Amino acid sequence: MEPAIWAALLMSVAAFVLFVPYIAVRYRRRGELGLGNMALAFAGPLYGLALFFYVFAPFPPMRHDFCAGIGVRRPQLIPFHFLHDMGKSATGSGGPMAMLNNPALTQVLLNVALFIPLGMFVRYMFGRSVPVTVAIGLGVSLLIETTQLTGDWFIYPCAYRLFDVDDLIANGLGGLIGALAAPLLSAVPGQRVHAEPGEPRPITWRRRLLASACDLMSFAFLYVPTVAACAALMWIWQGGLSAGGTPAYSYFFFDATVERVGFWVPWLVLTVGIPLAGSGASLGQHIVKLQAATADGRRPDVKARLLRGLTGVGGFLLLNHFESLSGPVVVLAAVSLIALFRTSRHRGFSYLCARLTMTDSRTPTGQAAPTELVH
Repeated sequence: MEPAIWAALLMSVAAFVLFVPYIAVRYRRRGELGLGNMALAFAGPLYGLALFFYVFAPFPPMRHDFCAGIGVRRPQLIPFHFLHDMGKSATGSGGPMAMLNNPALTQVLLNVALFIPLGMFVRYMFGRSVPVTVAIGLGVSLLIETTQLTGDWFIYPCAYRLFDVDDLIANGLGGLIGALAAPLLSAVPGQRVHAEPGEPRPITWRRRLLASACDLMSFAFLYVPTVAACAALMWIWQGGLSAGGTPAYSYFFFDATVERVGFWVPWLVLTVGIPLAGSGASLGQHIVKLQAATADGRRPDVKARLLRGLTGVGGFLLLNHFESLSGPVVVLAAVSLIALFRTSRHRGFSYLCARLTMTDSRTPTGQAAPTELVH
């Protein structure tokens, strides 16, 4: 389970970092998100990380007697040598179950299964032909086997895993099966595009929640580099390496000034700067192609834009920043969630307070945005 855990952890970090940029790109290219596309986009890199860790992890510790403890690992260059290994490992009982339990055959079947997802992803998501997909699978397999043959490209003084031509054959077969099975991925729901990218879409509660998620993720994304930059400046200001041995990370984790700057800078950018510079909509709403307007379609004034920012996610972040205001945080979150479903066009609590309406930013001037559809 350890390789799978490492792959899931790293993919979670990557998903956190790439969440907002991915949604922005998808809305620009497709005009909408599509949960099926998002699931496949997550599953592809997750499979790649899992493949890496399953092939190479755990990395053995380097010791002075490393090669002596490993022994000589000569490459296995005889095709279908696993049939000979099956005969050596066969038990006297015979039968299909005994064959499936044969470790030599099990290894081959696992190597086939390991590359089926690769063939499916390459064929379906990148539109490659079956021969090209199989060639890519063989190339990846050859890269893996060569890495094993060279001791991770000479990081280790000798090979600690076996180069096996049967693995190449099994991986290539897995890539072929995956390429042929790739159309099955079209059954994943949430991939169909409902209109051209430039056409307005219905304002749904799912889209509104996605915008709020983008706002929260954007704050977290801005918080980390802001704190890091402030901590670095504080460390340099206090003397850097000559500051009595004070480690730089102590400013990152324990300095109150750094913590305050880390909160207020992203908060002001997202809650005040972006709404005042635009129509009053938040960054997340801009990403999913939503904008704020008055009832007669005009751009809101400064007061309305600022009020919208302070009563939305910005207000939630501000209240959450102070431990003594945990009660109002819960109340605001509950009211905002209820208002998101109960208000017209899902404009929510902040738009209700600012007396603004919400529209798709691609809606032509003077034309109403589409009503909500079930899709």
